[in-house]
Amino acid sequence: METTGYDRPIPFKESQIICLEYDTTRLYGEVIQLILDRGMCWFRPICMTISNAESDLDSEQYSLIHLRSGSDLLWPTTLFRPALDTEVISLLVDVDDNNKLKQDKNSCRQHLNQFVRQVWAANQDKF
Repeated sequence: METTGYDRPIPFKESQIICLEYDTTRLYGEVIQLILDRGMCWFRPICMTISNAESDLDSEQYSLIHLRSGSDLLWPTTLFRPALDTEVISLLVDVDDNNKLKQDKNSCRQHLNQFVRQVWAANQDKF
């Protein structure tokens, strides 16, 4: 397992799907590049789920937001976890189902922007 310049192990590799969770939202994306000496990850968002049940992120009741046309992010690796195959496979199928997606690009950008701001505000010590 590789380590960062901060001697923390990186539990994932390039091209792996990872997840960033905050509150009732999960952001899924692909690792493009690991910047080990800075403990950062170049991350390409794929989709975001927003749970409708505040107490249960594993609930089937969620909104799915397509983010493949969104911006890449450069984030601290410590904020991510590896995504489980069982959660990602169903999401990737749903991403291709246009009936379940919010298609308005401005709305998608706004959701991502709001999420990024919330996570940044809650984790400023990691940036």
